[in-house]
Amino acid sequence: MSDTPERVAFLGPPGTFSHAAVDRFFGPGNALERLSVANIDDVFLEVEATNARYGVVPVENSTEGAVNSTQDCLIDTSLTIVGEIYLPIEHNLLLKESARLSDVRRIVSHKQSLGQCRIWLRVHYPEIELHEVSSNAEAARLASEDATTAAIAGETAAAHFDLQVIFARIQDRKNNTTRFLVLARDQAALVASDQRHALATGRDKTSILVYTENKPGALFRVLEPFDTCQVSLTRIETRPARDDMWSYVFFIDFEGHVEDDAVKNVFRQLSGRAVKIKNLGSYPRARA
Repeated sequence: MSDTPERVAFLGPPGTFSHAAVDRFFGPGNALERLSVANIDDVFLEVEATNARYGVVPVENSTEGAVNSTQDCLIDTSLTIVGEIYLPIEHNLLLKESARLSDVRRIVSHKQSLGQCRIWLRVHYPEIELHEVSSNAEAARLASEDATTAAIAGETAAAHFDLQVIFARIQDRKNNTTRFLVLARDQAALVASDQRHALATGRDKTSILVYTENKPGALFRVLEPFDTCQVSLTRIETRPARDDMWSYVFFIDFEGHVEDDAVKNVFRQLSGRAVKIKNLGSYPRARA
């Protein structure tokens, strides 16, 4: 048996909130090797190519909404969702240890992080230039190298790059949370060292994609079986179906497992109402 540690791919570099989500789900001391990649598409590709056993990707934020890159990848992927994480997103204003706040000439962060702190920034630093970068960890790296640059990032990035926290929890909404998905090639793959897996637990969630005909009442016909079978929806989003102009695919999350009788009834009723249904996986619900 190979001594090579199994890998989990995530949106890097180290110090991102995706990195923190990996540690929260698998445990910071877990033997899984952390594989940092440049973008969300690469997380999917590394798992699909068997270079990593798991992938962790952000799918939605309570302030900024859906992560479109992840949704687009879910349309094309053969991977399965085997878990989820809700990670509170707490942003901090960071400086290198030797820097002074009076010397700051620009504030850098990921686009979504700047958006999640827009009111705080407008009130406290309306005159300072804001720059978007590829990740919060990249923002922290830049701040660690330049005393005139402040970064907005989390505690993981602050610790990784030895930065001082000047202001903590500056996000505009204190309940700011991002939901992450754990992906694998196999629905039955173990997803943590405590041997939890994607079999039915009695407290599960299922995610599907539904393609419908572009005609009146299509969405109603898709949603009606959930009401009839008393299955609770937890999320519904829509994205353009890339294989047909002006057609759409619905992302639907709902309570229950694919092996539950009520969920089986939903699938039976949907089969005659949708052009195509793609089951993305059933997995244990995380606590929000």
